Amino acid sequence: MNPFSFSTSAEQTRALGPPLGLLAELTHRCPLQCPYCSNPLVLERAGGELPTEIWLDVLEQAAALGVLQLHLSGGEPTLRPDLDEIVALAAKVGLYASLITAGVLLTRERLEKLAALGLDHVQVSVQDAEPGNADRIARHAGGHAKKIEVARWVRTLKLPLTVNAPVHRQNISNLPAIIDLAVDLGAQRLEVAHVQYYGWALHNRQALMPTRRQVLDSVELVERARERLKGVLVIDFVVPDYYARRPKPCMGGWGRGSINITPSGRALPCHAAETIPGLLFDNVRDKRLADIWLHSDAFQRFRGTDWMPQPCRSCELRTVDWGGCRCQALAFAGDAGLTDPACAKSDLHAAFTQIAEAEASEPARELVFRNPRAGRDVEVGRR
Repeated sequence: MNPFSFSTSAEQTRALGPPLGLLAELTHRCPLQCPYCSNPLVLERAGGELPTEIWLDVLEQAAALGVLQLHLSGGEPTLRPDLDEIVALAAKVGLYASLITAGVLLTRERLEKLAALGLDHVQVSVQDAEPGNADRIARHAGGHAKKIEVARWVRTLKLPLTVNAPVHRQNISNLPAIIDLAVDLGAQRLEVAHVQYYGWALHNRQALMPTRRQVLDSVELVERARERLKGVLVIDFVVPDYYARRPKPCMGGWGRGSINITPSGRALPCHAAETIPGLLFDNVRDKRLADIWLHSDAFQRFRGTDWMPQPCRSCELRTVDWGGCRCQALAFAGDAGLTDPACAKSDLHAAFTQIAEAEASEPARELVFRNPRAGRDVEVGRR
């Protein structure tokens, strides 16, 4: 069966093509309490998660659709007892499967089994290179030491390793040590990702926002490290929107390159799309993945360039940044259809950057965690 044989124009089908990646949020359950968590403010409960048989069917549909990469995420995906079955089927249907994990619940035996079943890659998150601060940020005692142990297991099993390091004012001074840690662990890739202020991170924006000088210093540091570590470590770098002059393309462009499935089965064009009111999200329990990709209201709403207001519509970069982030426009301007305020051409850009500079100039407030009762044995608060 041709997955594109639905009632859509041939021109649209040729221009769109299949998604390259599928982000499978297997669960929202997580042992960490990261103050910049990108999951929704209201988390989905375990009882509403997709059963194994639907996830397996989704993976078969994804492979038939042309998806190449499968990102197994959460929450913490290792909390799913059926992760082994999911990885095994991904290997069978030819999906490159990457496990995105905090690592703190993973045993060596389970990692060995996942590798034997065909797991292709592991990404481990770190909150800092300094153990005490890392555990404070994640609010998980002993978490950093376990992450380091898991990362070393990954390399012992000869699996590719990516270290993901969210950066903000409470750990940015340790960025050189974070880069050295990634090298010491034998990682092939390091993601230095300045926190993006949606969802829970927006609650903690003032406590997390670095100064412009800190951001510029981090840019210079990463560029020097890239040159020094060429052939040793690939470093991906994401700057905070508040200090940018051009917006980043949301997921490579809204509804253009990837599809996100929530724990309960809703299909999203981007991780934070549910914050936008009025969008209708189809569910893989009810519709085929290809039908959702081509026809879903949520995917069509900001796909391409026809929806764009001025100055986006006439901008020479409109097919480079695809209008930037819709969730950012909603969060700051109250309208997902407006120009991303991260863009210097936006009427709101000056106010956008001024908020960051004002908040970063003040002493950091105490971090707010989703579950105040969790991790009470870890020192929390300001830094």
